[in-house]
Amino acid sequence: MDWNLHSASADWLRPAVSMVGAYLIGCFTSGYYLVRAWTGKDIREIGSGSTGARNVGRVVGKPGFVLTVIGDLAKGALAVWLARVFSHDEFSAALAVPSVVAGHLWPVQLKFHGGKGIATSFSALLVFDFRLALTMLVLFAVLFVFARKTLLPAMFAFVCLPAVCWFFIRDNFTIAVTAALSVAILFAHRRNLGEEFSALKSEPPKL
Repeated sequence: MDWNLHSASADWLRPAVSMVGAYLIGCFTSGYYLVRAWTGKDIREIGSGSTGARNVGRVVGKPGFVLTVIGDLAKGALAVWLARVFSHDEFSAALAVPSVVAGHLWPVQLKFHGGKGIATSFSALLVFDFRLALTMLVLFAVLFVFARKTLLPAMFAFVCLPAVCWFFIRDNFTIAVTAALSVAILFAHRRNLGEEFSALKSEPPKL
């Protein structure tokens, strides 16, 4: 694959359209609309306040969880695929990755109160370069075997994402894009991470 991303940087119209389009696709928060349609409630005022699949599942059960995951995966993949088809360059496709996740995390129509972005990030990376997504999945799986928890392995995989990108792609712009994505995901999970570390500190030592 040709990773000459900077060849298209002089023409900012296509990248700009790709970014805005990806952001707007990301703003379609399926969990919010599912809960609204099924219960009439605002998922942002329930449980953790997230529009993500886990919080939706607490309200409407497993079907809502599954449909939300499918919706979040679909929009990440769709945004990057459309950016690549529209622009015909990897520069725009790379920008679409954090843009669609930003739309999911901070949807404008919901006053910038969205989900946590894991599923959308994964599918966006999978379409952009499947090696990045699959390597992160392997990192998550290996750590999950030992930790038996999902949050810390997932966050570790995102911390490693820029290094994984450097290993496969070796392009400074793409590494910067994936680093921005990692920071956004960690920021979105800051409260969860604080709770997780607090719980770890309060656990009695194993003898």
